[in-house]
Amino acid sequence: MPPKVKITRDMIIDAAFDIIRNEGSENLNARNIAARLNCSTQPVLYSFKTVDEIREAVYRKADEYHTSFILPKETDKEPMLAMGLNYVRFGHEERNLFRFLFQSDKFTGMDIKTLLNNPALSEIINVMAQGLKVNKKEAKEIFLSFWCLTHGLASLLANNSMAYDEKTVRKILEKAYEKEMN
Repeated sequence: MPPKVKITRDMIIDAAFDIIRNEGSENLNARNIAARLNCSTQPVLYSFKTVDEIREAVYRKADEYHTSFILPKETDKEPMLAMGLNYVRFGHEERNLFRFLFQSDKFTGMDIKTLLNNPALSEIINVMAQGLKVNKKEAKEIFLSFWCLTHGLASLLANNSMAYDEKTVRKILEKAYEKEMN
C-alpha cells in the first residue's frame, strides 16, 4: 500500500495563498511554500508540476475570495455602491492580493468586451442588474464605468501608502452612482 499523502494540493494552495497575501506574489516559490508547510520541496513539486501551476490554482482561490469580499450583503440598500466601497476597501486591506489579481499579466491581450463577458463576473453583473432593476446589458455598461472609477481608487490604495478615508471614498462613489442612475 502506498504511503498516505501528508501534504495535499489544498494545503499547498492554502500555503501559497497565505504567502501571496502576506508577503506578495514575488515571494511565491516552492522553497517558501515548503517552509510554510514544514516539509521539503518534494511534496510541493510532486503535487504540482510547476510553480506557475500553483500560481494558477491560487489565482482561482484569490478570485473567489475577492468576489465574496466585494459582494454586497442582503441588508445593503444600494448594492452597487456597497460593491464599489468593498472593492476599494479590498485594494486597501488586501494590497498583495489586489496586485496579484489585477496588476499581473493575467489580462494581457484581453479587451474590455472579453473582460465584461468573463464568467467570473456573472455573479456581480447579476447582483447589479437585480439591485438596479436593469437588464444584464445595461448592468454591464454601468459596471464598466463604475468599475473604472473603483479600480482606480483601489489601485491607488494598493500601490501607495495612502491613508484610507471611507468617508471621502463614499462621497466620490455616491456622486458617480447618482450620475449613473440619472
